[in-house]
Amino acid sequence: MFLTISTTGTPERPATDLGFLLHKHPEKSQAFSTSYGKAHVLYPEASAERCTVALLLEVDAVALVRRGKGKGRGGAPDAALAQYVNDRPYAASSLLAVALSGVFSSAMKGTCHAKPELPEQARPLRIEVPALPARGGAELVRKLFEPLGWTVTAQPVALDAEFPEWGDSRYVSLVLEAELRLAEALRHLYVLLPVLDDAKHYWVATDEVDKLLRAGEGWLPEHPEHKLITSRYLSRRWSLTRQAMERLELVRLAEADDSEVEEIDNAVDETQDTDERPVPLAVRRRDAIVEALRAAGAGRVLDLGCGQGQLVQELLKDTRFTEIVGVDVSMRALTIASRRLKLERMGERRTERVKLMQGSLAYTDNRLKGYDAAVLSEVIEHVDLPRLSALEYAVFGSARPRTVLVTTPNVEYNVRWETLPAGHTRHGDHRFEWTREEFRSWAGAVAERHGYDVEFAPVGPEDPEVGPPTQMATFSMNTATMKAAKEEKAA
Repeated sequence: MFLTISTTGTPERPATDLGFLLHKHPEKSQAFSTSYGKAHVLYPEASAERCTVALLLEVDAVALVRRGKGKGRGGAPDAALAQYVNDRPYAASSLLAVALSGVFSSAMKGTCHAKPELPEQARPLRIEVPALPARGGAELVRKLFEPLGWTVTAQPVALDAEFPEWGDSRYVSLVLEAELRLAEALRHLYVLLPVLDDAKHYWVATDEVDKLLRAGEGWLPEHPEHKLITSRYLSRRWSLTRQAMERLELVRLAEADDSEVEEIDNAVDETQDTDERPVPLAVRRRDAIVEALRAAGAGRVLDLGCGQGQLVQELLKDTRFTEIVGVDVSMRALTIASRRLKLERMGERRTERVKLMQGSLAYTDNRLKGYDAAVLSEVIEHVDLPRLSALEYAVFGSARPRTVLVTTPNVEYNVRWETLPAGHTRHGDHRFEWTREEFRSWAGAVAERHGYDVEFAPVGPEDPEVGPPTQMATFSMNTATMKAAKEEKAA
């Protein structure tokens, strides 16, 4: 199989800089051993005006079979039918992608010690792949490459040029042209060549998720075909695809929020929350929430910011709650919640009642609409004050459950925590903690803006001077708002 990469240049910025980027001298022809054959790197042309590098991969079909490729091992389906006579030595596939990453590893990482400034420079690139298997045809090739800035020429290859009536094969002759950084271009090829072939020559294990996310950094989360790319790259292994999609969603949320993934994925270890140290308070808080939900007649409940799933677990014990959905931005928290609930071993009847899903409360989400009640238990204090209005609209303005329960620490009670230094919040991730008056002021304004009535209740032992350790607000959609919502739905 064969691939060429060409670029043009000027005397001030010569095209032969391609050799520095690839760490392969234009005046040499080099060969590299791979697991399935030999890769040759050579330069058909090399001048200041134009430089072309060619990668020729000679595949050892016998080695390919002996090293375990075949039916049931994640290998290419063609080879499972005809192990020794197939298109693997001739058509671009995962074999070529692996050769690219091995031979041009430094270029793919964007490192160049000789000229450190080169990797960050975009340059005119022309990539030619004479024989590319494309399950989905030329149209899919364009859908995959054009959103990345490439001008795509994908010419279908006829089954037999002498018999045009036989139609086209599943192969295309591909030409890509764009002005991009070389590292970006190589990563595009590394991911999309096996995706288009829709087969891999090796068993797809869990480390493939990390490979995909590394190569897809900066472009895959926002690609319009990211679901198809992820599924095909991981050989349609459902568990791996789900894991990759969850991590991609976290990256997308972080980019939308202009934050680091680590800042978004901030699962709270509840054992570290000083508010939870007197264990009965955690139990009392959940009991108070469950009792309020029962009083509201709620059947379908959202636990927004569900954390490690303690409240979801408590709600599952009562069959009056027919649907319980835990939502959290942190995949670590959701993983812990899943283990706590034993979702994989749960009976079918209980499984139908519970669902965990990733989402950010800073954005509206149509999946959250139509529920009887939503709970924000010890959540709002983890949100930056300027972002609190976004959470308010997402819950009260967009999702609009009939009942919303909000609990939050009462900062006045902090003086009663002997182990809490003066002026410190109860948890390092708390952006604020409110007095009873501040909480009532915020809740009253929210209720007025969105057509709710609100009542307040203490949670935990109430101190005559500083009040309870936790304060709870119960928002109930008022009659006028409910009537307007019904009329709007009917219309």
